[in-house]
Amino acid sequence: MLDHIFEAYDAVLVLDTETTGISCRKDEIIELAVLKAGQDVNGLCELETMDEFVRLSEGRHLPDKIVELTGITERMLLDDGISKRQAAEMFSRMFGERTLIVAYNAQFDLCFLYYFLAQFGMADVLRGAKMLDALTVYKDRRPFPHKLCNAVDAYQLKTQNTHRAIDDARATLELLAAMEQEEQDLERYVNLFGYNPRFGLPKPTIHSVRYLPQGYNRTGKLYEDLQPAFL
Repeated sequence: MLDHIFEAYDAVLVLDTETTGISCRKDEIIELAVLKAGQDVNGLCELETMDEFVRLSEGRHLPDKIVELTGITERMLLDDGISKRQAAEMFSRMFGERTLIVAYNAQFDLCFLYYFLAQFGMADVLRGAKMLDALTVYKDRRPFPHKLCNAVDAYQLKTQNTHRAIDDARATLELLAAMEQEEQDLERYVNLFGYNPRFGLPKPTIHSVRYLPQGYNRTGKLYEDLQPAFL
């Protein structure tokens, strides 16, 4: 599985975050999960796993709706969480030169990750990184709705979408493998993100990513809309 991806990359980092809100500049990561996947003689395997609660900044509190959605409480962060710097260092050590970063709705997680790393001068690890948004691929494969739970159902995945970072990272890795088995074109979505034209380009944009409008019930492949200079 993912044979075409591993022709170009040594490892895949599947990322998921839980946060205090939706603003990557103002809100905070409270759970960071990363699965480092590779290949061995038996196929796809997990090489390394990171799943950490991250303590809140002093004076910050979890909104009730986040506690309800994720089941994460301030007491859990206080008792079991690590510092932001520790989490940033752990992620940075997992990342390598021939690594592909994957997430479901990667725009959200990667922007949070950038600002998270930047406060400790570690954001350069993402400079020139190759990124794949599993949501963009899924939108080209199946009609609306496009939440991760819908993808889990559509592909009858074993791992469920629970709104906990490690479970959602595993679900995304399983989804990626299922989509690769269905059609071998994942590499054409690297650094190509779709966005809803009703809302315009996402902000902030990621410098290395090419953005194209992608409606709910489009036909064809997003990469077919690229101009020849970007092929």
